Amino acid sequence: MAIYEPIPADYDQPWKEAITLYFESFLSLFFPGIYASIDWSQPYRCLDKELEELVRDSEIGTRFPDKLFEVKLLNGKTQWILIHVEVQSQYDVEFTERIYRYNYRAFDKYNKPIVSVAILGDDRPNWRPSSYSYRLDGYRLLLEFPTVKVLDYQNQWESLEASDNPFAMMVMAHLKTQATSANMEERQQWKRLLFRLLLSKGYSREQVVNLFRFVDRMMSLPKELEEQLTTEIIEGREERQMPFMSQFEEIAQEKATLRTQRQNTLAVLEVRFGEVPPEVVEVVNGIEDIPTLTQLHRQAIAIGSVAQFQELLNSVIEG
Repeated sequence: MAIYEPIPADYDQPWKEAITLYFESFLSLFFPGIYASIDWSQPYRCLDKELEELVRDSEIGTRFPDKLFEVKLLNGKTQWILIHVEVQSQYDVEFTERIYRYNYRAFDKYNKPIVSVAILGDDRPNWRPSSYSYRLDGYRLLLEFPTVKVLDYQNQWESLEASDNPFAMMVMAHLKTQATSANMEERQQWKRLLFRLLLSKGYSREQVVNLFRFVDRMMSLPKELEEQLTTEIIEGREERQMPFMSQFEEIAQEKATLRTQRQNTLAVLEVRFGEVPPEVVEVVNGIEDIPTLTQLHRQAIAIGSVAQFQELLNSVIEG
């Protein structure tokens, strides 16, 4: 029996992409009080570029910036409110301070009320940060923010299965990815089951394809297990008589191309310069855009050093 090495999971990026596409559903499931106060007849705005500027100007940024939205309230006023969404999948002792920093930086930039909310996707049941405070003598600063702990949904599996909210699927994928961190074959089984559940939901073609991508990326598998599952999905298309399954074939082909482009780029660097720094390998393996990888591969052939290639990578990430 083959023994498969665990594959690190990518939680944050699928969550943040899903929030961008289905922000209304996100608030509806996790923060119903905030959801009920918003006038959804008015368009909201996703302020990613503005948030990137806030992150770039600070030392607290991560590779993937958090989400920032502008919405209009139902209270009859013309007031706008910015919803700052933080997705945190690992324990971080500085987490509450980071929430505070993002909050006040956004307030300083826009001079508008900021509401911060957080999804806690870590595996520590008792880690539940919800405030940042500081006091000295008569001075006191306090920021409280609502959070949702993904682990709390472990006992609500039947409700998640019955829900048509896209984030019910995200929660199930997150929980099963977390629970199978050391068992790739079990993760493959759960990934198969979640795909079948996804197809039974009656979602639109666009929703199915989007959620497929999110679950697929989060529930990373070793190459052999991934190829087995992809083959099963494609071969089962005719049986299920779902023409949009051809989209899954395109996704599978895209994944294979991405994997090849990454491997080729790193192989060129290794042949030309010897051992490639782990941080370069990590960044290259995290790139999901084929044209970007194609360009990086060409640059790797001609560039003068690994250090210059790292500078190129940094410019790609920042750009």
